[in-house]
Amino acid sequence: MCLGVPGKIVEINENSIGMTMGKVNFAGIVKEVCLAYVPEAKVGDYVVVHVGFAISIVDEAEATRVFEYLKQMDELAELDIQQPE
Repeated sequence: MCLGVPGKIVEINENSIGMTMGKVNFAGIVKEVCLAYVPEAKVGDYVVVHVGFAISIVDEAEATRVFEYLKQMDELAELDIQQPE
C-alpha cells in the first residue's frame, strides 16, 4: 500500500541543482523531503509526504489525526529506515 504520511517542516533549503528541499519531522524522525510540489510551504507547516515528495499542505489537526491512524495500523515502520546524509 502507498501512503502519504504527515509531518512538520522544520527547515527549508535549496539543493545543489536549485530544487527546494526541506527537513520534515515525523513524530521525532526527521527526513529530507522534496518541497517542489508545495512552493508556498514554509517552516512550521504540516505537509503530506509520499515517497519523499511533499504533495499537499494540511493543518495541524488533520496531520495529527492521520498520523495517529497510521500509527494504530502499524504503517510507520518505513520512517525508521536510515537515509544517507
